[in-house]
Amino acid sequence: MYQDMILWLEIRRKVLVEGVSKRQVLRETGMHWTTLEKILSHSEPPGYRAKQPRSKPKVGPYLERIVQILDSDKELPKKQRHTAKRIFECLSEEEGYQGGYTAIKEAVRELRRHGREVFMPLVHRPGEAQVDFGYALAKVSGRLRKVAFFVMALPYSDAMFVMAFERECTETFSEGHVQGFEFFGGVARRISYDNSKVMVAKILQGRDRRLTRGMLRLKSHYLFDHHFCRVGRPNEKGVVEGTVKYARQNYFVPVPQVSDLKELNGHLRERCEVDLGRRLRGQSGTKAKLLGEEQGAFVPLPTVPFEACRRASTTASSLSLVRFDDNDYSVPVRYAHHPVVVKGFVDRVEIARAGEVVATHRRIWNKQKVSFDPVHYLALLERKPGALDHARPLEGWNLPECFSLLRRRLEAEFEGEGTREYIRVLRLMEKHSVKALSRAVERALAVRAHSRDAVAQFLFPREEWGARTFRLDGREHLRRVKVAGPDLDAYQALLATGGHR
Repeated sequence: MYQDMILWLEIRRKVLVEGVSKRQVLRETGMHWTTLEKILSHSEPPGYRAKQPRSKPKVGPYLERIVQILDSDKELPKKQRHTAKRIFECLSEEEGYQGGYTAIKEAVRELRRHGREVFMPLVHRPGEAQVDFGYALAKVSGRLRKVAFFVMALPYSDAMFVMAFERECTETFSEGHVQGFEFFGGVARRISYDNSKVMVAKILQGRDRRLTRGMLRLKSHYLFDHHFCRVGRPNEKGVVEGTVKYARQNYFVPVPQVSDLKELNGHLRERCEVDLGRRLRGQSGTKAKLLGEEQGAFVPLPTVPFEACRRASTTASSLSLVRFDDNDYSVPVRYAHHPVVVKGFVDRVEIARAGEVVATHRRIWNKQKVSFDPVHYLALLERKPGALDHARPLEGWNLPECFSLLRRRLEAEFEGEGTREYIRVLRLMEKHSVKALSRAVERALAVRAHSRDAVAQFLFPREEWGARTFRLDGREHLRRVKVAGPDLDAYQALLATGGHR
């Protein structure tokens, strides 16, 4: 290629600068007249240029059929669309095509190239955000598993917030917004989404959507505007699509090894903070600087925090269990058969009755599991003490050794009523912690006082109150109060009459 260019240059200089005749150049090089004219007309070799497209006698009659196949494939998942090889086989078997596979492959490549969509570059204004969920593998507590991660991206500053969750649902969607707004220091005025069922109850005409209750609660609290992509057009929020890919390739490679999602989210937040120090191509400042400029376009954070939960109304069963998200959670037995309201948060489940929280459990993310609080069933056990050793809610309940000793002594001292009295002692945990009750039981055992009332008196021992000295400082009005001394003569008279034992 280089030698060809040297020859090209020499011929042009001879004719156009030195004045050598064209006939002499033709005699010396032996080239054709049209080749010489091409050299003199172009400063460099123009390459091969066909005057008209090549005819395709074998593929040509089948091009229309190939176009039909490619068009019908657009309605199918990508993994089930025709490959060039499969199109070649179909045309050969069904249409009588006699040509080679290469011609079909080139025709399919050309048709697909012309069918690709071209996108318009958009302006990204300050205060706008895009939200999406992605999925990646993480090793949590030694087990390799798939986690969902929430991504909020700000196209203007290119700042990002990433947070991992058990799965995509109303609670995690809301919690992601709460934490994302806190990370950015304000609420985006306009947020773009896809058409997830977490947000959209029904797709209406055009871009109109009927929103879910969870989405309406979130919007009403933070007062941002929404924008939903057209169905099948995720490119309308292309910034966050790219951010999801970036986070997966950079924050989850290599696969994170963590004890729980809390540790993973600490790692992700740190990476997002470090990312703010990067400078965008074509920008004079870092992402952090652009974010500072963008914060002026945000809606201020509300003073009242948002309850990032999913609510459900239900009724406690005869087993004092409340079902939420296909798992059961216990409530105190007095609320059995009563209507309750369940609030499912990312980390916990709260159960309320008449506006009062009556039970709190750690959130279960598996399915068809049960979370018992043994204390919830103690009132029922007091009426049915015979079920103490067979009660499922108490299975695996590991109490300090002092409780076992207390039970043995009570049952030896009171026989049949000893078990009931032991349950009465356990019921003190309805108001006091296990640690506090354990100390009280140990002190009661030390003085061989085993009843419920004996244990209860040690929950608030006098020595823990501390020595108190009454002072008149600040109580000047009490200085005028006169307290009469004791009448010792009356006491002596009482003794003389035999009033003492």
